[in-house]
Amino acid sequence: MSFIRAAACGLLAGAAGTLVMDLVWYRRYRRGGGESRFLEWEFASAPSSWDKASVPAHVGRLLFETITHTELSEPAIGVTTNLMHWGYGSQWGVVLAFGLGSAKCLRPWHGPLLGALVWLASYVSLPIAGFYKPIWSYDPGTLWQDLSAHLVYGAGAIAAFWAACRS
Repeated sequence: MSFIRAAACGLLAGAAGTLVMDLVWYRRYRRGGGESRFLEWEFASAPSSWDKASVPAHVGRLLFETITHTELSEPAIGVTTNLMHWGYGSQWGVVLAFGLGSAKCLRPWHGPLLGALVWLASYVSLPIAGFYKPIWSYDPGTLWQDLSAHLVYGAGAIAAFWAACRS
């Protein structure tokens, strides 16, 4: 598979994985009493201050301000959250594509392995950056909620990679 095709398949796979993971989180949100429709929940629900912003927004803010030496304003929280969330999920799809090289190399265990790797990478890198607490600070229920959603991410990314790049 060419470099460009692998990158395109990986981006598609990562985006598909992100979408299915978000559907898991959305279903949990609705079961918990949430009333927003999916697209509103996914893209329109941004807090009005950085104090209430999500971790992806804070990581994006740090990157933006480090690169540009310019303060990122609060109206940018929603866009920043979505760019970082979808960009992070999509880039892991590219890692998958370059790591495998071809959909012919896929194995059933690659989905859970990818999901667990993405999950673990967050719990290693984000505490170092000061955005998460160390992994042992979280209760097992919280860790399972997050891990199980990432396992779905891995399954979705692998399925999309196989479907898009099997020839």
